[in-house]
Amino acid sequence: MLIGIPKETRPYETRVAATPETVRKYVLHGHRVTVQSGAGTAASYLDDAYAAAGAELVDAPAAFGAELVLKVQSPTDSELPLLKRGAVLVGMLEPFNAENASKLAAAGVTAFSLEAAPRTTRAQSLDVLSSQANIAGYKAVLLAANLYPRFMPMLMTAAGTVKAARVLILGAGVAGLQAIATAKRLGAVIEASDVRPAVKEQIESLGAKFLDVPYETDEEREAAVGVGGYARPMPPSWLTRQSALVHERAKQADVIISTALIPGRPAPTLLSVETVQAMKPGSVLIDLAAGRGPEYEGQRGGNCPLTEADKVVVKHGVTIAGYTNLASMVASDASALYARNLLDFMKLIVTKEGALNIDLADDIVAATLLARAGEVTRKA
Repeated sequence: MLIGIPKETRPYETRVAATPETVRKYVLHGHRVTVQSGAGTAASYLDDAYAAAGAELVDAPAAFGAELVLKVQSPTDSELPLLKRGAVLVGMLEPFNAENASKLAAAGVTAFSLEAAPRTTRAQSLDVLSSQANIAGYKAVLLAANLYPRFMPMLMTAAGTVKAARVLILGAGVAGLQAIATAKRLGAVIEASDVRPAVKEQIESLGAKFLDVPYETDEEREAAVGVGGYARPMPPSWLTRQSALVHERAKQADVIISTALIPGRPAPTLLSVETVQAMKPGSVLIDLAAGRGPEYEGQRGGNCPLTEADKVVVKHGVTIAGYTNLASMVASDASALYARNLLDFMKLIVTKEGALNIDLADDIVAATLLARAGEVTRKA
């Protein structure tokens, strides 16, 4: 099978969908691999390494013209016409974006969106959301340490003692847990909040204090269990109590990292404008939900309405970072993990003999199939 690896062209995207390591494995399995020249340069994977792994270096039309195209992000409007009708496209294709799904269907490709993979044990090796969120949580803490005008750890010096920074993590999914672990390594004192009671043990095992908001009704307890590994929207009664607790803890925090996202829904507001106004001067907020929250003053914020997508701003004395693609800031490792996710997914749709085999009886294949034969197969 002819596999194409185009260069990513969307703003702030530095990752690549295959590395020399995975190209070598594709070639060993009898596939022919074409890589667009310069596709891996931003992630420190040079053309010579791809050529040594057995890839052919080509231009964009040739990479997009393959039978099977591997991407990080969905093709742009200018790239869609380069895809062959009937080709297979695999990547992070925004399964909840109905407009984008329609464009892929109209292009006549068979599209698989890996973000839609079920959160099951069998699907762990191709869970792109987890592999990339893990990196985002790590990088968020390093960015916070860079923006924070003080030390993170406690230091005892001849000039006096410096207190450890107080870090508040909102949301304890993959990104949040990695943020806790990274902040702990840097010597911070950490508190963390999440709607799911099951994560309390994980939070505490990493050295953070769990901010507990007791459930008062059966509706709150049921929502807190979540579904498919994700949190569910909580009832207003619980959110009001959580907001009050977060407001109080935010006033004491030096750094806040918010990671709360629910697939297919706007990001919840966890830090109000009033909370930011009450925070310490010089404190830092890293909002991983930037650009995906409710609209505020003509633009979409994140877990905080004041967040501005892909900008670092200072509001009420608080530095707010709204980077929307933190994984691309660790492009080499992010690409390596993502490329392995794709390699494992390929085993589900390509036989050992190298033939395409789309088996919709496979729950992972069925869940990720976004478009086929000109039709959108997965509703947003």
